[in-house]
Amino acid sequence: MRKVLLAAVATATMMLPVVGYAAEKLVVYTSQPTKDAQTTIDAFMAANPDVEVEWVRDGTTKLMAKLRAEIAAGDPRPDVLLIADTVTLEGMKQDGQLQAYKSDEASAFDPALYDADGYYYSTKLITTGIVYNTGVKAPTSWEDLADPALKNQVAMPSPLYSGAALIHLSTLTENKDLGWDYYQALADNDARAQGGNGGTFKAVASGEKPYGVVVDFLAIRGKAKGSPVDFVFPTEGVTYVTEPVAIMKDAKNVDAAHKFVDFVLSDAGQKLVLDMGYIPARDGMDLPDGFPARKDIKLMDFDAANALKQADANKKKFADIFGAE
Repeated sequence: MRKVLLAAVATATMMLPVVGYAAEKLVVYTSQPTKDAQTTIDAFMAANPDVEVEWVRDGTTKLMAKLRAEIAAGDPRPDVLLIADTVTLEGMKQDGQLQAYKSDEASAFDPALYDADGYYYSTKLITTGIVYNTGVKAPTSWEDLADPALKNQVAMPSPLYSGAALIHLSTLTENKDLGWDYYQALADNDARAQGGNGGTFKAVASGEKPYGVVVDFLAIRGKAKGSPVDFVFPTEGVTYVTEPVAIMKDAKNVDAAHKFVDFVLSDAGQKLVLDMGYIPARDGMDLPDGFPARKDIKLMDFDAANALKQADANKKKFADIFGAE
């Protein structure tokens, strides 16, 4: 009788919930800055205490190289990707490496900011516009940078180096009023196209180059910290990357992955984006200090599938025009 009672007690004990134990696991690969990634994961786990998250952070290029090696070995580890751009995820969608999920949160987003089939969703807007040193005349449009009066005065990141710059190139060259003629005019004007956004911003802030093409938060944060710069959202509109989220086709923790996607798209998740100093992708949200009203920011038309298709040709043509290797 005593043995039966002990066995019953042992069985009941195994069925009790363990304090601090997560019933679900989730593996996230992200290219967010480390501080932002930690903030995102901590907030998600606080809202979903039944999910334990393991996350890996690196630049999108290195992260994708790691993931492709895992896929080739037949053992992709992440359930969720939260990386820089939709072009990368569009390629994965076309290769059958993602699974669709129709999040109810999508109703609060512009349809242009997520895949119609639910394969990926934008989580923020990082726009590219014009930064200028406040000691010179303020530009208003992309065309201004091709003005012969600004010869040798413009810096911009190279699409051979920067993903945001490659998306910028794709967007502008597909624009009927700009196109490749615009990039040829920039090259003829001796615009410097090399490196990434950080180097471009430093060149303008130091006065080395009075004008530059750069992502919004670098210029706006720099101005707030005292740099002699200002930022322009050109009249034609701005190009943008959106740090989309997606679920891997072979995700091992699908329910937890659904919760993560819903969270980063939710009002609470988008307030985190705002607190980090970026433009939330969700409609009706405030913007960080220093940004204009959302209605005053015009987004240029962008086709991720076309950008993916044209990426190699665009890089080659850019290198030919600017003499880059």
